[in-house]
Amino acid sequence: MGLFLKIFIPFLGGALAFYFNSAPQSFNEEMLRGKRVIVTGASSGIGEQMAYHLARMETHLLLTARTEAKLQKVVERCLELGAASAHYISGSMEDPSFPEVVVKEAENTWGGLDMLILNHIGSSGGFGFFNGNVGQVRRLMETNFLSYVAMTTAALPMLKESEGSIVVVSSMAGKTSSPLSASYSATKFALDGFFSSLRQEFIMDKVNVSITLCVLGYINTESAVRAVSHVIRATPAPKEECALEIIKAGALRQRELHYPRWVMGSMVLLRGIAPEFLDYIIRSSYNMENVKR
Repeated sequence: MGLFLKIFIPFLGGALAFYFNSAPQSFNEEMLRGKRVIVTGASSGIGEQMAYHLARMETHLLLTARTEAKLQKVVERCLELGAASAHYISGSMEDPSFPEVVVKEAENTWGGLDMLILNHIGSSGGFGFFNGNVGQVRRLMETNFLSYVAMTTAALPMLKESEGSIVVVSSMAGKTSSPLSASYSATKFALDGFFSSLRQEFIMDKVNVSITLCVLGYINTESAVRAVSHVIRATPAPKEECALEIIKAGALRQRELHYPRWVMGSMVLLRGIAPEFLDYIIRSSYNMENVKR
């Protein structure tokens, strides 16, 4: 173990130094002015904050979520902040037909699309041991994965024409195994597999549509704090900054965004070189006495 640590720690330090000192491309808000953008899950949390950032950048917005009353307020605020235009369409992504309805609305309103931001999630009921509820897994797959595929498929002709961008909001739970979130984690792993494969196909087929996978950690959205604050020993990162980093990554056509960068980047690196150590770190961060079995 002593020899392992002598080799491993300097290697990890060098890898992290390279990762975090790599200079990102510069972002300019002008990149998004006048762009036509769909944001899903936009009535609260990260999606709401993305809508406000994009409004300040004078984009055209189509927002969607389940709750119409909340969406109306977000649209009103977006127009106050300077959005070129702002519309909404409410509905549930559990309905297999709804993704196409949203994309059709964008086509009818704008005649095209520049950026598709897929951010919505279904409720997993919080952290807990898997109880054998296969129906819940199916529902989550419909909302957290299949609707992403359906929206992408419907939007792709317009995105190809505009040489646009797809932004997929995912989680560290889709990069490495996490206890107490088996169903949720399965949907996020599915997103990574599908969209990473699709990116490869785009490159091979010379399709100039970028795919940015956003690997997020613990963010201080109301739903996340309510679900996991009693279990995870960590301070959540701010949703406002997270939302802006997602937008920047999409505009710069980055392959992946890791946020918070230091924490998520370290975990991604550890997953490849010391997976059992990473599993131990993750388990150690859980306050198991507050978990119902």
